[in-house]
Formats: sequence, C-alpha cells, structure tokens
Amino acid sequence: MNIYEVQDRDSRVYAALLDIWERSVRATHLFLSDAEVKNIKTYVPQALEAVKHLVIYEINPNEPVAFMGIENGRLEMLFIAPEARGSGIGKQLLHYGIQRHALCEVTVNEQNIQAVGFYKHMGFETYKRTDFDEEGNPYPLLYMKLT
Repeated sequence: MNIYEVQDRDSRVYAALLDIWERSVRATHLFLSDAEVKNIKTYVPQALEAVKHLVIYEINPNEPVAFMGIENGRLEMLFIAPEARGSGIGKQLLHYGIQRHALCEVTVNEQNIQAVGFYKHMGFETYKRTDFDEEGNPYPLLYMKLT
C-alpha cells in the first residue's frame, strides 16, 4: 500500500487515473447515461491538472487503484477502481486528506447513494442541497461538512 501526492503530472499518470475515473463512475453513477459519462470524461484531464493536491493510492507500485483531489479543505474528487471498493481505501484516503490538508468539506451527487452513505459514516453532515449540479444538469448535489 502506498499513498502519495503527485508531483510530476505526466500523461501516463493521467491515463491510469482516467481509467479509474471511468470505471468508478460507471459502477457508482448509475443515473448518468453513457453519453453523459463520455462527455464528462473529456473534462477529467483538465480537472486532474487543476486540482491543487492530487493524491494516489497504490496497492502495487505503479498501479493506482484510487485517487482523490483536494483544494482549500474541500474534497474535489474521490474515485476508487470497482475491484478495490469496500476495502477501506476510501477511508484511508479521507483520513490522509483530513490530517494533511485539513479536509472538511465535500460535494456529492445525491443520487450516488453509496457515496452519500460513506460520507455520512465518515462524519460528514449535509448543510446545503441544490436541485442541479454545477453545470446546470438536473442532478441534485449535497454539500457536506465534517462534524
């Protein structure tokens, strides 16, 4: 097991993370159509580049199975390969973010029931809800803070 922050953001790292992102989204974001997943995927490399702290979790060297992005104490992204879900990786990544980057907020799709339950289990509580996501799509968001 290895958790580390990406220093050199090269295309090989992004290719592996983009694969994790897509497989994770297809396993958890069942409310999105195939076309929507493909459309969102075009923006993921830019999001990976832009986030301040990009943290990767590897079980074997050079084989990422999960990643998260943190900016200003907010979890911007957390994606785990489907085969690694349920193994405690999300919890380990969150603890890393809380300890090293004062992680205390997250925004999650309300329709992603498993993620909502996970964040509640980890001590986050909803303080705000919207009917639409940040792009204006009809996907309600929950804004959660660590209590």
